[in-house]
Amino acid sequence: MSTVLELRDLHVGFGPEHAAVRGVDLVLRRGEVLGLVGESGAGKTVTALAALGLLPSRATVRGSVRLLGTELVGLPVRDLARLRGRRIAMVFQDPLAAFTPVHRIGDQIGEVLRIHERPRPGRRSARQRAVELLTELRVPEPQRVARAYPHELSGGLRQRAMIAMAVAGRPDVIVADEPTSALDVTAQAEILAALEDARAATGAALLLVSHDLGVVAGAADRVAVMYAGRVVETAPAHRLFGSPRMPYTMGLLAAAPRLDAAHALSQMPGAPPAPGEPVEGCAFAPRCPVARPECESDVPGLTPADATPARADDGHLVACLHPGVTAARTAADLYPTSAPPAPRPPGDVTALRVTALRASYRGRRAVHHADLRVRRSETVALVGESGAGKSTTLDRIIALGAPESGRIEVLGRDTARLGRSGVRRLRGRVQIVLQDPSATLDPRMTIARIIAEPLEAQRAPRDRTAARVRELLAEVELDPGTAGRRPPQLSGGQRQRVALARALAVRPELLLLDEPVSALDVSVQAGIIALLRRLTSAPGSPACLLVSHDLAVVRQLADRVVVMHGGRTVESGTVDAVFDRPRHPYTRLLLSAVPTLGRPRPAGPPAAFEEAAAATGCGFRARCPVYRGLPLEHRLLCERDLPVPAVDGVACHFPHTDEGMPLRGRAAAQGHPPVQ
Repeated sequence: MSTVLELRDLHVGFGPEHAAVRGVDLVLRRGEVLGLVGESGAGKTVTALAALGLLPSRATVRGSVRLLGTELVGLPVRDLARLRGRRIAMVFQDPLAAFTPVHRIGDQIGEVLRIHERPRPGRRSARQRAVELLTELRVPEPQRVARAYPHELSGGLRQRAMIAMAVAGRPDVIVADEPTSALDVTAQAEILAALEDARAATGAALLLVSHDLGVVAGAADRVAVMYAGRVVETAPAHRLFGSPRMPYTMGLLAAAPRLDAAHALSQMPGAPPAPGEPVEGCAFAPRCPVARPECESDVPGLTPADATPARADDGHLVACLHPGVTAARTAADLYPTSAPPAPRPPGDVTALRVTALRASYRGRRAVHHADLRVRRSETVALVGESGAGKSTTLDRIIALGAPESGRIEVLGRDTARLGRSGVRRLRGRVQIVLQDPSATLDPRMTIARIIAEPLEAQRAPRDRTAARVRELLAEVELDPGTAGRRPPQLSGGQRQRVALARALAVRPELLLLDEPVSALDVSVQAGIIALLRRLTSAPGSPACLLVSHDLAVVRQLADRVVVMHGGRTVESGTVDAVFDRPRHPYTRLLLSAVPTLGRPRPAGPPAAFEEAAAATGCGFRARCPVYRGLPLEHRLLCERDLPVPAVDGVACHFPHTDEGMPLRGRAAAQGHPPVQ
């Protein structure tokens, strides 16, 4: 295959001592997918922006970026503009920020055609072509999407519209920077399917930048791993994920949670150097379990991972002075691991019960019927796609007020009957940890004050408060010196540990966790998962409700799972039963869409936006494969009657059995009248 994009000895700096990229070499061939992975600050996004000449003016770039033989470093802005969109295009991480908010989606896609096509199409013709592009990418209701403004679309639809804009000029190279971050698993599947459709339609090569190893494993032909501004390992995807040789790569892969079972997670000690921090020798040496004295002074170059003649030219390169040391070792041999907690029986006392909850958000019914129960010493996960009603349910629980309809009981108290003093007393027994700690921790306060604030609100004595702060810092594995620092001085993982310490300060009996690890790198995520495992399995631990769209994380933390779709509870049970033997077709769809190391990604399911809000019957039937395979008389049952949870915890007329087939006779067995 011919080379379409080549980076040689690329250096990018943002000041005399701020080197973000330090000698990157990459080759992208026509039609292939190259995955670029690594922790935050590794230089992935800076490398991608440098490939398009999109770095800010204060950046200094050295080295070579050649696109179809044309050198881009030093090319005038006007000449770069002619290539962008026509020869190379980008799919940005945040499409809401990348789209112009005051222009319709169809006009913005059509603008690419009007700039690069000759003869230049008119506005009406360009808009029609935009609709055709959206149709080719299987975007539901393409006419409506083309007429919409960016803020009127869901995150998944905005990202697919951005892919349509990127391929409008039929480029030779597409650069996608974290295109699936912050999306639920089915939206991720749709985005990756759209990227694959785009590649098939244009023949473009794809540079896929992501910290999600499962996404890269399912999509990439080759993978390059970056650390501290350098590529430290590169290989065909099956080789890198099957036989990693760089200790850093081994640690990353072993830290990733799996969907198939709760398992031991490896934790790499320390943290990567900050972008621009001076580095001598191998940048990974301070964290490397097999580092030797020479690693601190000698910079390793990329060399064949295996010197045997049969494999010397297989494209597996590693930047390590001693690659043979890891050949016969596993990550468990190199790094400490956190084993999953032993199974424990839940308590008999119910800490939280939600019954037939209905709730609205911004004037729209977001929850139609939610049921869940959390017992003492138990962790229950609430899962589902974006828009399923998870966050609204959590909001109504933490509000400790009267719901629109239904019943919420917290620690034995009906929240509809609580007065102001009752709410105040209950508030200290219920705590919440939110998704983004940087938005919830006051940047002006020290860490000690932040952790102490809940205790001060309860008028705890000063000496007891100070002792409790020291105890909590040790409990969440933070250095005592952290007490005098402020949130902006901490990493994302450290801030999340502070948020946990603050929530635990008053020894709550119910802990609500809202996406507690979704914004973290996989290596940092492993540490937080290990911490949560320990905190929730200790004697006297609080009951936990975990809201998450990351099903692999749920498998590592939860005892039971409640699945929501369209504002309704559709399945519940133990985590092993629901994950290993899912009975509702929606649960099976969710699990099949999870990106998993070593498992090919299935074709993306239809978009959630495509579902019609059915006035009667099952709201999932528009996407349900079981419904499509039913005879007409059974289809009418799904269209007429709303399924309600039965004793087995599945709200479906025709659930799957343990053998995997739908139970078609359930309706008749339960005494339903025949469908005419």
